Amino acid sequence: MAHGFLQSFDKDLIVRSAGTQASGHLNEKAVAVMKEAGIDISHHTSDSVDKYLGEEWDYVITVCGGANESCPAFIGKVKHRIHIGFDDPSHATGTDEFVWSEFIRVRDEIRDQFYEFYKKISN
Repeated sequence: MAHGFLQSFDKDLIVRSAGTQASGHLNEKAVAVMKEAGIDISHHTSDSVDKYLGEEWDYVITVCGGANESCPAFIGKVKHRIHIGFDDPSHATGTDEFVWSEFIRVRDEIRDQFYEFYKKISN
């Protein structure tokens, strides 16, 4: 979701996203909740962070709880490494309505916090 929002803020940004436990496919609820916000992430992939180790990055941003602790060290040049943490809505349990509301809540938190981040780096 963060990837989708960052690219929606600025089409010229080069954004890559990866996970420490990549599954190879996106969570269907994440795709749907982003579509509801007007952003199509259906073409994104769930890549392993190993794919990007050793490359040069302006920013490496971890977003989910344990990722900050378990994210491997990047061998390449990283100018800024930061953590902007969010609950993982895929771990929500309960009624369909509650789980959906968690995806919406986290989506909106990601949008708001990454927009603030984007404003800071684009000035």
